[in-house]
Amino acid sequence: MTLAMVKSFSMKKWQFWLGVLISILFIWLALRGLKLNEFWGAVQEANYRWLIPGIGVYFIGVWVRAWRWHYLLKPIKEISTKTMFPITTIGYMGNNIYPARAGEVLRAVILKRKEGVSVSASLATIIVERIFDGVVMLAFVFLNLPELAKLTSSSGFVGNIQQVAVIGTGVFLGALSVFLLAAMFPHITMKIALWLLVRFTPRQMHSRLISVTNKFLDGLASLRSPFNVLMVFFTSVVIWLLETGKYWFVMQAFDFNISFFALMLMNGIVNLATTIPSAPGYIGTFDAPGIAVLTAYGVDQATAAGYTLTLHVALWLPITLLGAYYLAREGIKWSDTLRAETEKL
Repeated sequence: MTLAMVKSFSMKKWQFWLGVLISILFIWLALRGLKLNEFWGAVQEANYRWLIPGIGVYFIGVWVRAWRWHYLLKPIKEISTKTMFPITTIGYMGNNIYPARAGEVLRAVILKRKEGVSVSASLATIIVERIFDGVVMLAFVFLNLPELAKLTSSSGFVGNIQQVAVIGTGVFLGALSVFLLAAMFPHITMKIALWLLVRFTPRQMHSRLISVTNKFLDGLASLRSPFNVLMVFFTSVVIWLLETGKYWFVMQAFDFNISFFALMLMNGIVNLATTIPSAPGYIGTFDAPGIAVLTAYGVDQATAAGYTLTLHVALWLPITLLGAYYLAREGIKWSDTLRAETEKL
């Protein structure tokens, strides 16, 4: 094992344990003061038949995600949504069980193996997806800004959500602007990249970094058309409305009722919170803000915890099982070779 490999392993191990500690903190925030007998009562009394339509709506959203990725990759290679769907589910499975969102790199690697699309170009489209997802999540939050006043420390939520939303908006819109400019002016972007590479990277790495940069810019080609940008934004809105639909269906299983807009707010906040490093599966970072939003709306803590944890499992388990099935069906194993391909990127 080389020194670089040892350093990489140590860094990943450090990141993993940091995520675990953050998850433990958020779990404590989520469950402090919870009466377990009331929690188990809420869970036992739930009508779990409502999870079936909720899971169905969620998978429609995953299909739309696959179509969006197919659309972003169109300038590079025409790949059907039917082909993209299994790879998309494998990626989400990877995000759920491996640290540091390794599933994003995993699906890029598998797409290269199956369709010959460069990993750099795939990762560019995946980053674009994440930026648009962030913009939509923040839109969900801002649509309900008056409701944010209810999120006080007494609801178990720490921090000023309004301030976080404003900062997050600046970050995501800033990133989107950079990517749009890079897509519209690829030659200028490449000149700037070359200037930076020559001055700040070792000479022996220049040829590889230039090749990676070129392929990455190829992955932004779909953003050169305003129509394409609107289509990606529109599909992102549809995806997250469908996911909020799952929140609504799961809510029917429990003894409380809040508006669809309140669930949009919850969806926006919990998914923004899951960008915080945590243990695999977003343990804690999903649950604490979710319970906080519900208690802020007057839902008792036991019911809020039962609903949020059930929702978390319903979001995690089906896509993970389906992704594992597709990974096995494709004859791909999480081997040392595949692990090496994902970790070196």
